[in-house]
Amino acid sequence: MAGLESMIVEEKQQPTKSVDREKTCPLLLRVFCSTGRHHATSEYAYGNVPSNELQIYTWMDATLRELTTLVRDVNPETRRKGTYFDFAVVYPDRGSTYRMREIGVTCSGQKGADDAKTLAQAKFTIGDFMDINITPPNRIPPPRRQRPY
Repeated sequence: MAGLESMIVEEKQQPTKSVDREKTCPLLLRVFCSTGRHHATSEYAYGNVPSNELQIYTWMDATLRELTTLVRDVNPETRRKGTYFDFAVVYPDRGSTYRMREIGVTCSGQKGADDAKTLAQAKFTIGDFMDINITPPNRIPPPRRQRPY
């Protein structure tokens, strides 16, 4: 056991490339919001999507806080302080099935750890859907899953 040394491991984040929004064409982000739960992945199967679609033109450097603001602008019920927005990416799997992966949570009127996370950092791919579970302030916030890292 002699010769063992302790090592400090630093996690290096990849530098985020800034997007020149004047010269770069935006992408169409198809967002589906629901209150109290995420949509079931079966609602996305076979070319179908939930009926409450919100279309947002944005860039890969858009943050979850920025998306929260855009959803609040068109949905007056979500403007109250303490409203939680639980973001998930819905992406196609083999065949006509879809999978959902949670990417972060923001809260109206409060700063959070996921506020500055961008679509690129969340490994969003153009063509994926965004599913947002909106929890009003008088309900219990969404449970946080343990991250695998």
